[in-house]
Amino acid sequence: MPRTILITGCSDGGLGAALALAFHKHGDRVLATARNPSKMAHLKSEGVETLAMDVLSDESLQTAAKEVAALTNGSLDMLINNAGAGYSMPLLDADMRELEKVFKLNVFSVMRTTQVFFPLLRNSKAGAVLVNHSSTACVAPIPMQGGYNASKAAVAMLSENLRLELDPFGIKVVDLRTGGVQSKFFDNTPQGRTAKLPENTPYELSREQIESIIHGNVGVAFMDTDVWASSVVKDLNRSKPPVHIWRGSGATKGWISTMLPHGTFDGLLKKMGGLDVFAKKLREAEAKKTQ
Repeated sequence: MPRTILITGCSDGGLGAALALAFHKHGDRVLATARNPSKMAHLKSEGVETLAMDVLSDESLQTAAKEVAALTNGSLDMLINNAGAGYSMPLLDADMRELEKVFKLNVFSVMRTTQVFFPLLRNSKAGAVLVNHSSTACVAPIPMQGGYNASKAAVAMLSENLRLELDPFGIKVVDLRTGGVQSKFFDNTPQGRTAKLPENTPYELSREQIESIIHGNVGVAFMDTDVWASSVVKDLNRSKPPVHIWRGSGATKGWISTMLPHGTFDGLLKKMGGLDVFAKKLREAEAKKTQ
């Protein structure tokens, strides 16, 4: 039976848009949302219903909830909290204002959107599902993305608590833990692919390499967006969807890491972040000082 699904953060070219199209092709009724409706032109051309909704604005959320209630006779079968943003920068160099923005969007908006749409989920006749889009980064301390990783770890814990707190209402909660997928992730980070380390960075010895990494050159092949979206839709179409969905490049390693001794993949992660090379350069520089 077709379900009514609302997805946040559905600007064309992103993962939310890919999910919206995949669910639409499956035959579900999708309500795709974004702050700027003009950025969902492709979805609209494909027949997906689109709504303006700014997850950072309580007024916008309340208005959208009323619109959705009018369109769906007061119910919602699935809410996918997908809206989010990245931030790539060593933690020692992180701009606290940018980190606050990341947490407001990635964490606090998830909670507020859930609160606003809870009454509609509760009215579902099909058995409602709440999906929070976290990341494999919630368990993998990928260097140079510490602020983003922390925000996704917070989302993962929100999912765990909501899973218990919403159980009495018959609402299932799923934490979607996505690995590497072809998207505009690095383009949508502060300064995009032109971000620079600050002049006083303690990582000056590896400036060029680390700046390349925060621009998205991490040496990993990312999964095709449509393949990822199709897999996620299949997972969420199960009568009992998994509590955690691991999809995307590196997702399996993320899942395995939760069962292995802490720090098992530290060497791999340091290499991804260029920290192995930096550590060598730093040792050499320190050695020269003592000569």
